[in-house]
Amino acid sequence: MLLRNYILIPLISFLSAVSGIGQTSAHPVKATRSLPNGAFDVGERLVFDINYGFVTAGHAVMVIPGYKYVAGKKSYEINTYAVSTDEFDNIFKVRDKYSSFVDVDGIFPHRFEQHVREGHYSRDYEAFFDQDELTAETDDGTKYKIPQYVHDILSAFYYVRTLDLTQYRKGDKISLENFYDGKTHPLDVMVLGRQKVEVGAGTFDCIVVEPMVVEGGLFKNEGSIRVWLTNDANKMPVKVSTKVIVGSIDVTLTKYSGLKNPVTAKVTDD
Repeated sequence: MLLRNYILIPLISFLSAVSGIGQTSAHPVKATRSLPNGAFDVGERLVFDINYGFVTAGHAVMVIPGYKYVAGKKSYEINTYAVSTDEFDNIFKVRDKYSSFVDVDGIFPHRFEQHVREGHYSRDYEAFFDQDELTAETDDGTKYKIPQYVHDILSAFYYVRTLDLTQYRKGDKISLENFYDGKTHPLDVMVLGRQKVEVGAGTFDCIVVEPMVVEGGLFKNEGSIRVWLTNDANKMPVKVSTKVIVGSIDVTLTKYSGLKNPVTAKVTDD
């Protein structure tokens, strides 16, 4: 089915690829790091169209509604929703939600949730991260060893937004890791350079990156994935594109609100 295979691949494949720099340690170390975060805050809301050619197959929302305390740690609650359009509901109905609870100071996850509803398929998955003891416990009670400050597929994306991407040159690679379904996946993200891109929300100066999705990763796709992030303090995603067998799937920004900084990368008015 088209939607089952491709509707979420561009956005979620990127999230699975950009998964915080892991530092493996033989002994537990207290997770006390403090990272500067000038990119996002509570109240941010990003809205996207998911397009196959000239057809809008679905919509996605990335939102930070507030703070939650997980195991006594103050965390950002970060949610991503993806739904198929009314027209595509008749073909293949999608109602997916991903949530991550990200440490406010250290920008690493304490908890991850996945709730998938795609056609007749459904899945609910949770992972609880003990970043002090370097373990992750899934909802079936199994514990796994993890690298220090490992990410889930959603917290990783927001972590990458805190990096100063202007320090990377074209061709540079960032070595990353994420934990999902009992495994830690090493992946790289390559910096491709700068480019202007026009989407529904306007035209923006962007930094372009390409997650190097490999066989055996969380998600597979038929071609390369490219992501356009605003070349300003927000590093807001405005486009994610992936090649498929015929054509491409594009996830494009249509609306945004609650940003932490002015959008200086925007070159056209609303």
